[in-house]
Amino acid sequence: MRLPLLSPAFPGTVGSEWGKLWSVRSAGLCLLAALVVTGVFSYYYGAIARINGHPVQPVGNAAASSVVLVQFAFAVLAMVAVTSEYTTGSIRATLLWTPRRHRVQAAKALVAAGVAFSGGTVCAVLGTAVAWGAFDGRASFDAGTTARQVLAVGVYQALVAVLTVGVAFAARHPAGALAVLVSLLWAVPSTLLGLGAATVVDGLPYGAGGHFVSAGAGGAPYGPVTAVLIVAAWAAAAHLAGRYALHRADA
Repeated sequence: MRLPLLSPAFPGTVGSEWGKLWSVRSAGLCLLAALVVTGVFSYYYGAIARINGHPVQPVGNAAASSVVLVQFAFAVLAMVAVTSEYTTGSIRATLLWTPRRHRVQAAKALVAAGVAFSGGTVCAVLGTAVAWGAFDGRASFDAGTTARQVLAVGVYQALVAVLTVGVAFAARHPAGALAVLVSLLWAVPSTLLGLGAATVVDGLPYGAGGHFVSAGAGGAPYGPVTAVLIVAAWAAAAHLAGRYALHRADA
């Protein structure tokens, strides 16, 4: 079986999905929301660290900490790329135009991941710049560490987008998909942390993503490579679940 990315028709499918993504107003609004939330959260993080006299830490930690909120902007962006077609019924035309359904899903995942990586990286740069002023001397700057954190945020947001596309294909409805995403990426991990089950959280995207994008925070049970592999495994599992639903059910 030929892989979707190796098909000669795949670039055309990607181009089509790119055009459809930007034809929906919510895509631009999600990116704007991501930038605003990152800027506000990063400034607040740095200001609180300065006021309370927290130990000096890498300046990139401010933008990295905002990921817990900003990830939902990119999740909604990726979700709408799928659920908007089911809501309007245009998914039927999409699958008629591209009968190989896995190719449609792969194209949507690739486009969403690309936008999320670019947007996440820009958000991380903005958050780092804003936080530097807010920290006012309570943060350290190392070019290598900061660059790693900026890229890590972009990679994490890209994986969240791929995970979201899979969940959206499996759920098909925006309310159902959003409920699953909020539960997996925030509600369930937060509850488990409150119950003292940090070890379980370390195996979820929430915990692994936090270890991947942070720096200078001791106590991590594994390194950044393991952390990103855990998030990637969740994204792959969601992608496979979405593919199964896409092939098993009628549009």
